[in-house]
Amino acid sequence: MKNSPFKIFILDDDVWYSELLEYHLSLNPDYELKKFHAAKDCLANLHERPHVVTLDYSLPDKNGAEVLKQLREQTPDTQVVVISGQEDVATAVDLLKKGAYDYLVKDEDTPERLWNTINKIRETASLREQISQLRQEIGQKYDFGKVIIGNSQAIRDVFNRMDRAAKTNITVSIHGETGTGKELVAKAIHYNSPKRNAPYVAVNVAAIPRELIESELFGHEKGAFTGAVARRLGRFEEANKGTIFLDEIGELDISLQAKLLRVLQEKEITRVGGNAVVPVEVRIIVATHKNLAEEVKKGTFREDLYYRLLGLPIQLPPLRERGSDILVLAKHFIDAFTAENGMEKKALSANAQEKLLSYPFPGNVR
Repeated sequence: MKNSPFKIFILDDDVWYSELLEYHLSLNPDYELKKFHAAKDCLANLHERPHVVTLDYSLPDKNGAEVLKQLREQTPDTQVVVISGQEDVATAVDLLKKGAYDYLVKDEDTPERLWNTINKIRETASLREQISQLRQEIGQKYDFGKVIIGNSQAIRDVFNRMDRAAKTNITVSIHGETGTGKELVAKAIHYNSPKRNAPYVAVNVAAIPRELIESELFGHEKGAFTGAVARRLGRFEEANKGTIFLDEIGELDISLQAKLLRVLQEKEITRVGGNAVVPVEVRIIVATHKNLAEEVKKGTFREDLYYRLLGLPIQLPPLRERGSDILVLAKHFIDAFTAENGMEKKALSANAQEKLLSYPFPGNVR
């Protein structure tokens, strides 16, 4: 917002009053102001995409409600502040329901109230722009090629599966040893999917005590147990319309697996200590370093849940099986380290490369 003028259209058939508003708002040099005395002239200039339109409710050529409707249809991002010469609560409520940002009655305090209202609109617009920029940066950060560095065939296969996952809403199960980048893959899928602007919620199942995991996932009502002093939304509700990533799903207690299965089947949760059913629409990505098929044979993981969660499986190869990717990663980390510390660039000797390629990397990329 700071790099471009904040455009305000003043639409009022009273020439003197529109000049009063223009003078008052022009005290802020960041505002670019234009006056119109007829609705048709204002509507004809909407291609300039004003941030705000102050709308006189009583115009000679169009009803204020009709103008508001056209403004919302043609420039939905433009905020409309209705200014009326009469205090009619029913009209005000109706216009606010139809999308007006505010309704001001004409009196000696209107210019000051309008000034405050536009300040709020500008602050909100600035926040929205920042959020949009952050989302773009996040999307760039989680570009597949930046998340997983490498050119091996194994990694290209992973990219292909990630691309398929990002284009659908299918459940994804990510398998791989500790340190292979399972959570990075989950984030990359989310931020490259149609849900990129919705919440992404990560839960490390292994890190939550057994007695708290149900409340953590599904929330609880006030008084549900000792210490539950208020209602708390669970992670599934937090992730509604977005993605929930359940890391180390193989550690989930067998007693809770049935409840998770019900959430997947019915797309609804019930908070601990409550009876109300809460619908949730969540894309699920799970990860584990365990062989869940073996856990099913052992009886520690439900077979029906296993098949529900399997979805599109993505197997992340251990670093020791990625060949020359080891050297690509080494160069990446060396370049990053020298840049951060103001050092000259370093190169790996042939002997160092040989040692790296023969090392088993038990911690993988991490």
